[in-house]
Amino acid sequence: MNWSPESGRGYMPYRYLEDVATADAAFEVEGRTLEELFRDAAIATFEVMVDTKSVKPEIAKEIELKNEDIGNLLFDWLSELVYLKDAESLLFSSFDVSIKKNDVYELKAKARGESINQRKHSLRSDVKAVTYHMFEVKRSGEKWTATVVLDI
Repeated sequence: MNWSPESGRGYMPYRYLEDVATADAAFEVEGRTLEELFRDAAIATFEVMVDTKSVKPEIAKEIELKNEDIGNLLFDWLSELVYLKDAESLLFSSFDVSIKKNDVYELKAKARGESINQRKHSLRSDVKAVTYHMFEVKRSGEKWTATVVLDI
């Protein structure tokens, strides 16, 4: 699945949770597939940091992760994106995600974005880490949902 700000969807597959904690940002995200869930969780994470419409998909980073637990895989995915933001000063706005389940869940993704530019980007809060506080991934009926709290 691919999402970019240019797709212009009116429906937002995530919503921010108010009053969880003063130094945190929290959101719920849902998707019909795991790929949608992971993509939209990444978008929600970066929307906390920046207006993603201002981030051009000029640099691509390949990410491969494995985990036995789908919740831990989502945690690892978001944590890797935050790490790349910190270590390489990158902001992302577009995500291609593929998830396969064999013995373990395997994620292969490409995150696209550009280097942080304070003059160009409408920066918001800096996400320091993904937390386990209230963290949950579950399947209910035909959709996947996740609750994520970010330390800012």
